[in-house]
Amino acid sequence: MNRHRAARKIAAVVSVVLALTLLSVFAFAAELPEQALSHANPRVQEVMAAQERETPYLMAFPDVLGTAVGLDEKGDLAIQVFVNLEGKNPAVSARHIPKRLRGEGVTVIMTEPFRTLVKRAPATSVSHKAIQTPPIQLGTSGGWGLDLANGYCCGGTIGALVWIGGAQYIMSNYHVFESDIVSGGNGRAAKDGDPIIQPGLIDAGCNVARAQRVATLEKQGSLPFWNVDVSIAAVTPGMVKADGSILEIGTISSKTVAAAVSQPVKKSGRTTGLTRSKVHSLNATVSVAYDNECAGGAAFTKTYIGQIIISNRASGFLAGGDSGSLMVEDVSTNPRAVGLLFAGSSSLAVANPIDEVLTHLGAAMVGN
Repeated sequence: MNRHRAARKIAAVVSVVLALTLLSVFAFAAELPEQALSHANPRVQEVMAAQERETPYLMAFPDVLGTAVGLDEKGDLAIQVFVNLEGKNPAVSARHIPKRLRGEGVTVIMTEPFRTLVKRAPATSVSHKAIQTPPIQLGTSGGWGLDLANGYCCGGTIGALVWIGGAQYIMSNYHVFESDIVSGGNGRAAKDGDPIIQPGLIDAGCNVARAQRVATLEKQGSLPFWNVDVSIAAVTPGMVKADGSILEIGTISSKTVAAAVSQPVKKSGRTTGLTRSKVHSLNATVSVAYDNECAGGAAFTKTYIGQIIISNRASGFLAGGDSGSLMVEDVSTNPRAVGLLFAGSSSLAVANPIDEVLTHLGAAMVGN
């Protein structure tokens, strides 16, 4: 999900159009069975093959946002089709979608468009938003130290700690650390060597002097060309806990785990803190529009494939400012990372699969 914006003038939200899936259920800690409904499951692979073949056909329907693979109302695997509740005539669009395709059931899910969860609101200093005494924990408010333009300042979540070439880096989203790509409202664009701060400007009254520098930006340029929304910054010595501990989660495992349908997950983020949910769908296709600076104009639209969809009823799992949060399995000790959260709506959330993120970075999780 994304940057959280503090308004100096009036509230507004940068819109984003996506394609994906979800239903809402809160999770309890549990271990998954060996043959969970992950990508490795043969039945999941069958339905995904049908979904991928039919996605171009389904995306041509008016008001269709995207597709994924998840469970229908009977608990059977099915192709899911997401129809835009804010479209021109979503009810008519939904009625024209076939009930079965290539022998697989088709389920229509009505949802609002997905957004990168950029939101403007008065800054507060509570829990995950407050300045920490170094070395800081992750799952906290943070962002680019110069992320202010056109009367607004922005921020998101510093999500996790990773190893790259023997050095430690904090990890978040591209749109949290480096999405300012024009010398516009603030007269500058993000570049290597820029300060990454805690908390983010939105929780520091839009004044960098009220925050602390915890890392130095090393631009990755993951977007618009790659299938992940990720950025990193080299840790400033002594400013970040070396064990990579995350607020209210603690230390995590150095290993990762693939997402599976109904898998219990949790995350720690700037806005909603520690929250729990379940994976609802896999292999989602998603289109997201990005701006070129805080409160800036549209820069490009990125279509993702193979994304993870998570239940997000009433934005209870992920909300504006939680972008960059690390999603982990919901177990009490050393949970394994599942995905990097970057977008959502008030009913659905979306994450990049963590192994794809780490492969792009050439990184490994810091953990036990």
